[in-house]
Amino acid sequence: MILSLLIKGILLGFAIAAPVGPIGILCIRRTLQYGRWSGLFSGLGAALADTFYAFIAAFSLTLISNFLMEGQFWFRLLGGFFLLWLGWKTFFANTAIKQGEISHTSLLGDFVSTFFLTVSNPMTILFFVGIFAGIGVVGVAGSYWAPFILVAGVFIGSAAWWLILSEGITLFRNKLGQTAMLWLNRTAGALIAIFGIAALITLL
Repeated sequence: MILSLLIKGILLGFAIAAPVGPIGILCIRRTLQYGRWSGLFSGLGAALADTFYAFIAAFSLTLISNFLMEGQFWFRLLGGFFLLWLGWKTFFANTAIKQGEISHTSLLGDFVSTFFLTVSNPMTILFFVGIFAGIGVVGVAGSYWAPFILVAGVFIGSAAWWLILSEGITLFRNKLGQTAMLWLNRTAGALIAIFGIAALITLL
């Protein structure tokens, strides 16, 4: 039973992380620009945000959930503007490829930025509530271990995807020149900005 729940959580975490969106584009760009650790820490920030929402949904923390859902307009508004700023910054980023290790401060910044960007979409809670309700572990009295195993699986699955992505992109990193990085930054910046504009339009 425990192994089954863990596997379900891992598959769920992997599935929610895998679709390419602004976080995926950002992770790819940072991996190419700064190396695998930057991309991995960026992904882990998103994985922790997914786990946070999975935790709320699995343990039926109604008060926190209601607060986030009621304030979703402002969260998504901030998230949309943050994407626009991030797209602008990426578009005009320095194209120099850094071969050495980057500082821990940069890694922390990578982690924190993607965490808050991902957590700015409280609708993720509804996704997890629906899935967990289907599995039958939401709001089950005395069954705290079941949602805990699922939530742990979500983090493992999501983190696994970001590890695979950052390692895969690293294989191509040394093959890119300055011109390729220039167009990568411009393309990534434009796409991230488009996601930001789309997020703001949905608020209308």
